[in-house]
Amino acid sequence: MSLLDHLGLALIALVANGLSALAGGGAGLLQLPALIFLGLPFPVALATHKIASVALGAGASLRHLKQSTFEARRLGLILGTGLPGVIIGALVVLEIPPRAGEIALGILTIGLGWYSFQRPQLGQNPISVSHGPAKMIMGAAGLFVIGVLNGSLTSGTGLMVTLWLVRWYGLSYTQAVAYTLVLVGLFWNGTGALVLGTLGEVRWEWLPALLIGSFAGGYLGASLAHRYGNRLIKRVFEVVTVLTGLALLLPW
Repeated sequence: MSLLDHLGLALIALVANGLSALAGGGAGLLQLPALIFLGLPFPVALATHKIASVALGAGASLRHLKQSTFEARRLGLILGTGLPGVIIGALVVLEIPPRAGEIALGILTIGLGWYSFQRPQLGQNPISVSHGPAKMIMGAAGLFVIGVLNGSLTSGTGLMVTLWLVRWYGLSYTQAVAYTLVLVGLFWNGTGALVLGTLGEVRWEWLPALLIGSFAGGYLGASLAHRYGNRLIKRVFEVVTVLTGLALLLPW
């Protein structure tokens, strides 16, 4: 690839991951289709995208950890329930055609954006939510299922975690996005990238540009999230979920 191609990749990664850091997910909306359009087969593009998306988590984490207060219990819950699902999903995607799952996930992701749009006050302020044992198990099960999808499919699962934390656990959008980007962006995607990078094929020479753009986009998006707050994040979340869902439905 020429220098201009690498600059183009970095710019795509910057825009895609900046939006993702602001909305709480959806980096694959632009980045994955771009890799496929540039000639990578889907499995290679997915593995390359997953590794690059770890830089999104690193950049966003650097910004969020300066200002956000995370609860150790919630951190442990998201990691403990999601990571096993990510590993299972990453192993599964190497064995089965993912197209049917992409279509289902695309429809579901559009539904997430519509659900948020129909509830103007959703996630504008944190609310206290008490869960009994049954609801705690359901909450953990939801994170596990999203983890499986995160490991096996392309985009939209970070958005699902964001809305799950808002709706089920009562977080504001700003809080939920911080958890999503630090834990999903860094640890979930890192685990999926390790599995796919070990067992699948990666276009390593494309990664420097993608990593630089992803890191810068993650930091920039997280900074904008802290500056403008819940209302902007909610609107960007709704737009990105619908666009991500439509992108998943298209036959790339």
